[in-house]
Amino acid sequence: MTKGLTFICCLLLLASLMRCDSGKSDKTSTTNAQNQSADTINLLTDIKPLSENGDVNAVIEIPAGTTDKWELDKSTGQLQWEMVDNAPRIVNYLGYPGNYGMIPMTLLSKENGGDGDPLDILVLGPPIDRGLIQKCKIIGVLYLKDRGEQDDKLIAVSNDSPLYNVDSIDELNNDFKGISEIIETWFTNYKGPENIESMGFGNKQAATDILMQAIQSYQQSVLSK
Repeated sequence: MTKGLTFICCLLLLASLMRCDSGKSDKTSTTNAQNQSADTINLLTDIKPLSENGDVNAVIEIPAGTTDKWELDKSTGQLQWEMVDNAPRIVNYLGYPGNYGMIPMTLLSKENGGDGDPLDILVLGPPIDRGLIQKCKIIGVLYLKDRGEQDDKLIAVSNDSPLYNVDSIDELNNDFKGISEIIETWFTNYKGPENIESMGFGNKQAATDILMQAIQSYQQSVLSK
C-alpha cells in the first residue's frame, strides 16, 4: 500500500472516530457562547480557561473537517473570518483533522512557544460548531516551527468522545493508531511544503506546563494594564 493511500485510509478512520456516538453526546459538554448575550460575551476575557474538574474550556474557531479560516479578534473578543488580500481565507488543503481553536484567558509569547496570541488547541472528537465552548482534556503538545518561528499546538480530547479515555499521546498511539501521524502530517503540509517543521510531540506534563504558563502570562498582562 502506498504512503498516500495509507494516509487517506487513516483520515477516513479519524473521521469515523470523530463522528462515533455524536448523536449521544453529553449536551453539557459544549456551550454556545456566541448566542448567550446577543454576541456581547467576550470569548477571550469572559470565559474561564479551566472547568471545575480540571478540563479545559476550548473556544472552537474552526470545526473539524472544514477549511474556512476563522480566528479570534482580540480587540472585540469575537470570531471573524481571517482576510488575505481582501478575501476570506480558505485553507488550500484537506479540512482540519480536529476542532481547532483557542483557550480563553491565555497568552503565549513567542519566547515561550507561541505567537503572542491565546494558546492554540486541537480538540479530537465529534465535529463542533464554530463559537461553541468545548470541554476537553489535554493529552500532549505538538511542537511546530512555522517559517522558523515556534508555534506549538496543544492536543486534547473532547469529553463527549470515545477518545476521552485517552490520557496521553502514547495511549493515543496504542489505542487509536494513525491519529498522531495524521495530525503531524496535516500541520506540516497545510501551508504547502517546507513551510512548517515538526519537532515531534511533548507529553501531557509538558502541555500542562505550557497551559499554566499561558494563563499566568495573561493574568500578568491584565494586571499591567
